[in-house]
Amino acid sequence: MAEQTIHGEALEHGPQADHGHGPPKGIMRWISTTNHKDLGTLYLVFSCLMFIIGGIFSLVVRAELMEPGLQFLDPSTYNEFMTMHALVMIFGAIMPGFVGLANWMVPMEVGASDLALPRVNNWGFWLLPFAFVLLFSGFFMPGGAPQFGWTMYPPMVLQMGAAFPFMIFAVHLMGISSITGAINVAVTILNMRAPGMTLMKMPIFAWSWLITAYLLIVTMPVLAGAVTMLLTDKYFGTSFFDATGGGDPILYEHVFWFFGHPEVYIMILPAFGIISTIIPTFARKPLFGYESMVYALACIGFLSMIVWAHHMFADGLPLPAELFFMFSTMLISVPTGVKIFNWVATMWRGSMTYETPMLFSIAFVVLFSIGGFSGLMMAMAPVDFQYHNTYFIVAHFHYVLVPGAAFSIIAAVYYWLPKWTGVMYNEKLGKLHFWLSLVFINVIFFPQHFLGLAGMIRRTADYPVQFADWNMVSSIGAFAFFASQFIFFYILIRCLWFRKGMVKATDRVWDGAYGLEWVVPSPAPYHSFHEPPGEYVDAESPWVLDVDHGPMAARG
Repeated sequence: MAEQTIHGEALEHGPQADHGHGPPKGIMRWISTTNHKDLGTLYLVFSCLMFIIGGIFSLVVRAELMEPGLQFLDPSTYNEFMTMHALVMIFGAIMPGFVGLANWMVPMEVGASDLALPRVNNWGFWLLPFAFVLLFSGFFMPGGAPQFGWTMYPPMVLQMGAAFPFMIFAVHLMGISSITGAINVAVTILNMRAPGMTLMKMPIFAWSWLITAYLLIVTMPVLAGAVTMLLTDKYFGTSFFDATGGGDPILYEHVFWFFGHPEVYIMILPAFGIISTIIPTFARKPLFGYESMVYALACIGFLSMIVWAHHMFADGLPLPAELFFMFSTMLISVPTGVKIFNWVATMWRGSMTYETPMLFSIAFVVLFSIGGFSGLMMAMAPVDFQYHNTYFIVAHFHYVLVPGAAFSIIAAVYYWLPKWTGVMYNEKLGKLHFWLSLVFINVIFFPQHFLGLAGMIRRTADYPVQFADWNMVSSIGAFAFFASQFIFFYILIRCLWFRKGMVKATDRVWDGAYGLEWVVPSPAPYHSFHEPPGEYVDAESPWVLDVDHGPMAARG
């Protein structure tokens, strides 16, 4: 058995441990692997790389907006960086980050030996690097990279240069990767759970991913159809969205947002599962209202598919349609409010401690609520005409996606990193990373509410001088936030490769941690379960049992 040492002490059951058989050596391990932990690691590393690249694109945008006037980018180049920032962050950073967490944790949480379709899992990951090579290649082609927003609205997008078909093909590859991952997770959860673990005994993270998987399976083909119709409009003489040939650009908006709004929840439902896992751990209480949390997640998944046209209030929808989409959008705040109530009730009178994962989770609850309230404001059609296409929209969706999706991924990494690596990260550095991130994320995006309400439009490289002060503040916050993330990368690199002298993690890393992932050694072995761990699941109650520590609630 290959062993890893810290201060000369053997770490048994390490990632190189021979459990039946260990991983192959060298680069082929990562190219040909079908192990869910290896592929989860690849997804997370890819996500980190895309966070850096997408962050650099955003810094270029904020540098241009630091002062009025054109500083160093012409409007077309500015829009290229703005569009690529959005595409990279959504499809390259947030979604692969959540898929990586699902790869690592869902089989361990439900007691499966691996994901159901391991070869498909490998294929799904390796589509992503090729997709982004195609996407980035547009920078080097006549006409430049995509510059019409991540929504790719016609007729403007049909005026793209040589990079247009490469962008369409890249979107197809990303979609295929997402669908394969979703099918894999759904089949694993439905068919490979440990004996005795019914659906209503599953960890809430697995529940959140099961609902997310169905949203991906339903909506990603819709995006594929929309961009394929764009392709045929440009090269094959069709007129789906070309008004000169009898088509309708508004039709594209309907088709796109039928995908686009569920996509928002695809990027936040796994975050709900993560926060619902971490808060009970550090409150040392079972999750309040497990059943209501599951039903709220399912309601959000369903409602997300019938509210798409609230993105289109300014398009001239008929009044009955505006009323329907306004009220259905407001309705989605009810299950969201249920979740926030459950999180607060879980913390109420709990034996709270404030380790780094808990700090990020509390920040998620507070800041995501701010994003939710501004979303409720935009749900009202009459006032949405004022907010539409202003920086108020930018502030809203960044409060949902950065303190929401990104903070939850960071919280999950801090929470499970000791289980993955077998060592405890530096808590002081983790808290420093949290406080810097918390401060600067608000410095970036809160002023943008004021800019939007004052009338500053988005997707413009220049602006009137009255908006200069808040833009300067927002840009300074962007550079400081980006720099603070290197503390996080240092922590990761230290835990992965420079572990000498670090504190070894116990099998059950956190005192209040509950679930099957905590009954395997730290670091998690290459193969978690050779036999389904049914002995840890109580068939009479929704609990997972740990022979060393007594009953452990699976629901948190």
